[in-house]
Amino acid sequence: MSNELNYLLSRAAKGLMSRREFVGRAGALGVSAAMASTLLSSAARAEEPKKGGLLRAGMQGGESTNSLDPALAASEVPFAVNRTWGETLVDVSATGQIDYRIAEEISSSADATEWKFKIRAGVEFHDGKTLTADDVVATLKRHTDEKSQSGALGIVQGISEMKAEGDMVTLKLAAANADLPFLMADYHLIIQPGGGVGAEAAGIGAGPYKVVTNEPGVRHTFEKHANYFDSTIGHADQVEIIVINDNTARTAALQAGQVHMINRVDPKIIELLKGAPGISIEAVAGRGHYVFIMECNQAPFDNNDLRMALKLAINRQEMVDKILGGLGSRGNDFPINAAYPLFDDTIAQREYDAAKAAEFYKKSGHDGSPIVLQVAAGAFPGAIEAAQLFQQSANAAGIPLEIKREPDDGYWSNVWNVAPFCASYWGGRPVQDQMYSTAYLSTADWNDTKFKDAHFDELLIAARGELDETKRKAMYSEMANILRDTGGLICPMFNDFVEARREEVGGWTPNGNGEVMDGRGLVKCWLNA
Repeated sequence: MSNELNYLLSRAAKGLMSRREFVGRAGALGVSAAMASTLLSSAARAEEPKKGGLLRAGMQGGESTNSLDPALAASEVPFAVNRTWGETLVDVSATGQIDYRIAEEISSSADATEWKFKIRAGVEFHDGKTLTADDVVATLKRHTDEKSQSGALGIVQGISEMKAEGDMVTLKLAAANADLPFLMADYHLIIQPGGGVGAEAAGIGAGPYKVVTNEPGVRHTFEKHANYFDSTIGHADQVEIIVINDNTARTAALQAGQVHMINRVDPKIIELLKGAPGISIEAVAGRGHYVFIMECNQAPFDNNDLRMALKLAINRQEMVDKILGGLGSRGNDFPINAAYPLFDDTIAQREYDAAKAAEFYKKSGHDGSPIVLQVAAGAFPGAIEAAQLFQQSANAAGIPLEIKREPDDGYWSNVWNVAPFCASYWGGRPVQDQMYSTAYLSTADWNDTKFKDAHFDELLIAARGELDETKRKAMYSEMANILRDTGGLICPMFNDFVEARREEVGGWTPNGNGEVMDGRGLVKCWLNA
């Protein structure tokens, strides 16, 4: 059977292609309609979930400082851990649609300033308590407290009033927001008993698995939640996340069958892995981006001429080619790409220009002392090599960029959102409002560039309530240009999510919302062997 036919079969069996489309495309490959239907029926049966067993993931992005408090999740392992034991009001599907979870119905006022979420009946927390609308409100209120240090602070700050009545949660907004349901899918907003107040890191939620072992930076184990409300997911009896930050060790564990799936496959070894028996490479384009971030309120990065010099001193295409192996695209110093609705593709692509970079550097009046970029291997795959390429291109423009390598452990608590200039990454968000609200709204806790622009904030709030898509697109375009030209974000590349799994893993579905099936790979996959 041809590789192309196998690919079509896989997509059709997973519901990513209609039967009619599959039969038509198979016919173009010389397969009769009768044979195509037989093949599809067999593939569909093969894709039926298998129950039981222990499903393991080997993951980069775990640290000894990690917490089970959903508010604090900042790297890959806490993200996946919390998506295993926790549930949110809604998810966003791989096709960009609302997937109802704790909420089973959503409605809004005509002007999108009031939203109602009907809470699913009979949802049980791991401690046996029944989840109520009060738990939802308490959870959202906890994340509005700046002391919580929640990554969702910029999202929930727009809610002016929260009310629980029976099975209904009503949210009134300070300003209209047509995208609010998508914002409620944020992975920090896991519903906890009593909002998690006083037990923020207890790891008790309503998800498909209960926390058994929590060893930050080492391993996390889970057992099936017997009374979980959704029988279509949570197939394995047990799941485990093993923290393996070293690329070579993580790949070796997959090949040896010690784990069933891994995240962050190094682009340099993709071709090698493709030839390994029993291994499947999974790559999907999405909204993730690898970045260098400057804090706009810290010298010397409080000078926009210096920031512009550094933006012009980076060779984006070189990084896409050498760091991503072509599995991605060039960034343009704002966090939005063509994967987002209402993306403006007319914004001019910023190019490497050593001469202009040198002009802006001279204009900045910088004293010529080393400009220190802090980076760790775990910041993103190829982060050290990317920093070295940046250093070379910056030095060619006369900019004294110096690299300071940091340990992986503690990077996300001690360097990111603390150091004035460092490497980082973002997984992206389903809609532009969520991305901007999380990281670029002046009051957001995760505003890691300390970017503050009153007009940008005004546009963000106005765009939320603008139902005319043409006008809304224009607002987002203006915001992108403001951030691109005055912000502290250097975004050289958007990365594909590149993972690998053993072939006995069933149920894998490409999802550009986040890595490892948007953090739900262990929850939605199963073992065929």
